[in-house]
Amino acid sequence: MRRKTEKRIIVIGGIFLLIFVGLCINYYYIAMKREHVQTARTNAQCTIIAGKSEGTIYDRNLKPIVNAGTKRIAVAIPDFIDRDKVADYAVDREAFLEKFAEGEPFTFECTEDTEDTDGLTVFEIPERYAENQPAQHVIGYLSQGEGVAGIEYAYNKLLRNDYGMNSVTYNTDGFGRILIGDGKKIIRSTAEKSGVVTTIDIDIQRICEEVGKNIDKGAIVVADVKTGEIVAMVSYPTYTVDDMETALSDERSPLINRALYSYSVGSVFKMVTSAQAIMNHFGGYVYNCTGQENVEGKIFNCHKTDGHGMQTLSDAITNSCNTYFINLSQMLNVKKFRELANNLGFGREIHLCSGMTASGGVLPTVEDLTIPAELANFSFGQGKLSATPLQITQLTCAIANNGKMPVLQLIKGMTPDGKEILNEKDAQHSEVLERSVAKQLKEMMISAVSDNENSNARTNYTTVGAKTSTAQTGRTDKNGIELCHAWITGFFPADKPQYAVTVLVEDGGYGNDVSAPVFREIADRVTQEK
Repeated sequence: MRRKTEKRIIVIGGIFLLIFVGLCINYYYIAMKREHVQTARTNAQCTIIAGKSEGTIYDRNLKPIVNAGTKRIAVAIPDFIDRDKVADYAVDREAFLEKFAEGEPFTFECTEDTEDTDGLTVFEIPERYAENQPAQHVIGYLSQGEGVAGIEYAYNKLLRNDYGMNSVTYNTDGFGRILIGDGKKIIRSTAEKSGVVTTIDIDIQRICEEVGKNIDKGAIVVADVKTGEIVAMVSYPTYTVDDMETALSDERSPLINRALYSYSVGSVFKMVTSAQAIMNHFGGYVYNCTGQENVEGKIFNCHKTDGHGMQTLSDAITNSCNTYFINLSQMLNVKKFRELANNLGFGREIHLCSGMTASGGVLPTVEDLTIPAELANFSFGQGKLSATPLQITQLTCAIANNGKMPVLQLIKGMTPDGKEILNEKDAQHSEVLERSVAKQLKEMMISAVSDNENSNARTNYTTVGAKTSTAQTGRTDKNGIELCHAWITGFFPADKPQYAVTVLVEDGGYGNDVSAPVFREIADRVTQEK
């Protein structure tokens, strides 16, 4: 009985063995038969992605603002490379050895002298941002591979298309093994050559960022006075995309682009009051500043408590005499005064691109300005009035450009190849001031620097015209001292203005002490280096 049972077990085992052998033979036949092998080679492939190239954001001269640097990424097939030899080319040797040990195709960052072999394919991939990335607030940043701020957001689809993948593809056999002998298909993307061309001049941008590096909170704007093209736009504090957590927790809100935000304006607005005075034939008005002005019972003090004495309009600009403009404003046509301010850009938004629009600020209504005290405040840029650094720059462009105010622009066009610029728009202007009026304003801004021995805007390598401002905020610091925004706006060279520059230091103090030295250094360095 026992022997019969053992016999049955042997027979059954033999049957299963025969079935298994038969299946193996059949599988081998299918795998090795010519038409099946050909099918495997045709349809079975292994593709390894080495990285993605994205469109570039360029400056006005087609210098890359992003994608300025590159790194080398290699695709490695472990079975077909010498581990120790290739490891010498790895930027991170330990990480390379760990990936190699897994036995699967992988990518690693390699050195510049790494060369292609059958089992090694090297790609040069653009690095999106530099360590000290210029124009961070202009270009914006990404989140999960999508643009969420700045130009990265405005042109997200254009910069991140479907043609940016860098890859290598190998054929595989029926068992999924890579067939080196069949060669490899390499796709090297050129997506980084196309992109958006801005009006930014990367050299001037870097000068401004370096000169203003000690500004805690504020903004710098530089524009071409004739075209309105923004050649530099800086906001402080800045941030780095590698440490967004710190930026989000910083109480100074570094992600805000302060060039787009409105602030109390102060004395730079006196240029508008002066323009209206000239247009109302009060350009020759002379006033005796005693240190204060009474407007229907409300006392306004001049910053020079003992008064400036007799002041012409040009003197009042140079000395920034508040009471002169308070007295002058009571004689102006309120409706036309406000209309001029609006024509000069106050109260109007400035659209640069999708998601990047400068605030219109606050322009008091005609009804507001019928109140004498409100009109008095308005005359020297205080009260309800607020404006952005972009609006102030636009005003300066109008004065420096003989009364023709250009529309500020940030986008120059598009490029398919990094060589040709498409869709360029012509400069747009508004005739906001008569040429003779603009000329007088320009001369007064030049005198405000050249005739003022205390001006910190006086340059060494060029000539300038400028107006400083110390704008009250109504807020105080922990010591009870009122916080003021420090402004300066001006142009250079004085005889043939090319650039308009505005510097704002939020809660910075006096314009002549804080903003004027920054303006002066920008003008000097741009003159020397450009």
